[in-house]
Amino acid sequence: MAEPRWLAETRDTYDTVAEDYARLLPDVAEPPLDRAVLTAFAETVGPDRPVLEVGCGTGRVTAHLRRLGLDVAGVDLSPGMVAVARRAHPELRFDVGSMTESVATDASLAGLVAWYSIIHLPPELLPEVFAGFHRALVPGGHLLLAVKAGDRVDRRARAYGHAVAYDVHWLSPERLTEQLTAAGLTVTATLLRAPVGAERQPQAFLFARRAGG
Repeated sequence: MAEPRWLAETRDTYDTVAEDYARLLPDVAEPPLDRAVLTAFAETVGPDRPVLEVGCGTGRVTAHLRRLGLDVAGVDLSPGMVAVARRAHPELRFDVGSMTESVATDASLAGLVAWYSIIHLPPELLPEVFAGFHRALVPGGHLLLAVKAGDRVDRRARAYGHAVAYDVHWLSPERLTEQLTAAGLTVTATLLRAPVGAERQPQAFLFARRAGG
């Protein structure tokens, strides 16, 4: 079966920009509120519990979560990004993989983070992806999503100094809540933040939890 266009474009884009992405964003430089969200997630999950960041890119957020005390690994669609992550953070585990496939064995994760990574998925795939997240979490496990809030799609032709071709979806927190609930996850908090700096849209952070535990 032919590979979906969105998947090939996203992978090729991030393979192309990987080195310059790492040069321009060597570490977590998120606004204070965003860093507070990551800290709250880490404290909610608890120290040394297994966590996976899906769409980890160069591993900068993965490494930050490790500094916050989590037993964290990363997975990303782009082999180029994973190569950079492994080089920059050899103490952590990074694998190549897609969140549209199984990201972990069932009930193996205490936490799962998708930090601005589901924004590259066609929205019709999100229910299936969230069902996979539910399966991967232990009962009582926690999920954190970060997205660009809205209801539109941007076709990007340049990124990090390179000519590319990929889509960025702005996602409705209300619709995400409905989809997460349908997948068996309970949304425990939603935070909407105004644009900062060059951002053109609000940002949304959703905390969800698998029942039990």
